[in-house]
Amino acid sequence: MPEESSTPDLIDVLRRLDEAMNRGDIDAVMAFYAPDAVWDMSEGGLGAFEGVAAIRTFFGEWASNYEEIAFDTREIRYLGGGVSLSVVDQRARPRGSKGQVAFRFAAVTVWAEGLILRSTGYNDIEEARAAAERLAEERG
Repeated sequence: MPEESSTPDLIDVLRRLDEAMNRGDIDAVMAFYAPDAVWDMSEGGLGAFEGVAAIRTFFGEWASNYEEIAFDTREIRYLGGGVSLSVVDQRARPRGSKGQVAFRFAAVTVWAEGLILRSTGYNDIEEARAAAERLAEERG
């Protein structure tokens, strides 16, 4: 499929993924991942999770720490070669707390046939942009 026609489709897929995350619909979220996908949060000290079962467990444990959680995607870009960059603000209220936590992160994601093969989280947004651009160029 030519890049021009796949770009809007991938942006739409990313928006549907965001909607599922905000609904807390883990089954819908996991439908976006290839069976052997990798969710790599090593930069943030959380490790890498391989396969849908491990990713599902990570997401479930992460969400269980909060009574309320919301994701606001600030930027979605398709860079070519099956590579996307998302910049996301997460706001959450930890269990048993009246306060909220908020942070921004970026995800560099590799896609094939509409499924996530690998997503790498970054705390440094500019580092994520550079990594995404390099990866898109390599895969281009």
